[in-house]
Amino acid sequence: MELARKLLGCLLVHRTPGGIAGGMIVETEAYIGAIDKACHAYRNRSERTEIMYHDGGYAYVYFIYGMHHCFNVVTGPEGEGNAVLIRALEPVIGLDLMRKRRQTNQLRNLSSGPGKLCQALGITKNEYGLDLCAAYSPLRLIRYRNIADTQIVATPRINVAYAGEAAAWLWRFYVKDNQNVSITGS
Repeated sequence: MELARKLLGCLLVHRTPGGIAGGMIVETEAYIGAIDKACHAYRNRSERTEIMYHDGGYAYVYFIYGMHHCFNVVTGPEGEGNAVLIRALEPVIGLDLMRKRRQTNQLRNLSSGPGKLCQALGITKNEYGLDLCAAYSPLRLIRYRNIADTQIVATPRINVAYAGEAAAWLWRFYVKDNQNVSITGS
């Protein structure tokens, strides 16, 4: 959970042939494979989840509902199947490109949800497994702002009711009063 909190304030930047786009992470959700029924890696080491069992710092991207990509940061340690879903960004770089990709001029609608941010940044399953910390990587995490603990709100995660008691865990974190958070409150 600590890493899910620490990712708030980092920049996520994607360099593509179409241009560069990125934003400050303002909402995350933690997933811990060994104990978490909501985690894709819970009792499920497969080709899809294999990257989640690596050391931290890699991209886990998957396709959901037949229409959206979701981006996660693998958090390690190696062999455990842990990741943090990036739920929302505050747009910072390449706003015109993001508007074009999302087909909207509303800043709030560019990256205020996991599918929206992937579309805005051009993240697809092609980015699965990329090293997010390597200087040469087209998809990178960069330290940007420090978010004070008093500015971080913790709530249950979203859309994981199937996970039993794990659905109530306060493993969703967002920056208080940020207009780009997908859903405020619990």
